[in-house]
Amino acid sequence: MNQVDSISILAMRDTGPAPEAAITRDLVKHGLIAAPVLIGGSAAIWGTNGALSCGYGIVIVLANFTIAALLVTRAARISYALMMAATLFGYIFRLALVSAAIFFVRNLSWVELLPLGLTIIISHIGLLFWELRYVSLTLAFPGLKPKLKNSQSTFSTQDESTV
Repeated sequence: MNQVDSISILAMRDTGPAPEAAITRDLVKHGLIAAPVLIGGSAAIWGTNGALSCGYGIVIVLANFTIAALLVTRAARISYALMMAATLFGYIFRLALVSAAIFFVRNLSWVELLPLGLTIIISHIGLLFWELRYVSLTLAFPGLKPKLKNSQSTFSTQDESTV
C-alpha cells in the first residue's frame, strides 16, 4: 500500500493562502464604498430612522460576509470535511444571527423595517454581483484577479506606433 492510499480524504486540509479572506476584504471595501449611497437614499426616503436602519443593515451584511469567510478559512486549515460542515452549518448559524439581529431591534423607536430589510437583501445580492467582476475563476489565480500594471492588454496584436 502506497502513501496516497493510506491518507484519509477526511484528514486532508488546506495549507495554502486563503482566497476567501482576500475576496471578503475586497467585498467589505466595496460595501463601505456603497454604504454612503445606500444610507443617503434611505435618509432621503425615510428620514433619520431610515438612515440608521440602513446603516444597521449594512453592518449586518458586512459582518455576515466576514463571519462566513472566517468560518471557511479556519475550517479549511483543519480539514476539508470540517470546511464542508462549517459551510453548511455556518450558513444556518449566520441566518440565525441575522434573524436575531433583526428580532432584537425590531421594536426600537429608530428602526424602520422596510429600509432595514431592503438594505439587507439588496446589499447581499448587490455586493455579490459587484464582486463577480473581481473574482478569478482559474486555478492559476484563486481568489481575486491579478491587477495589470497598465490598462492595455498584454495580448495586443498591433503596435501603437503604426496606428
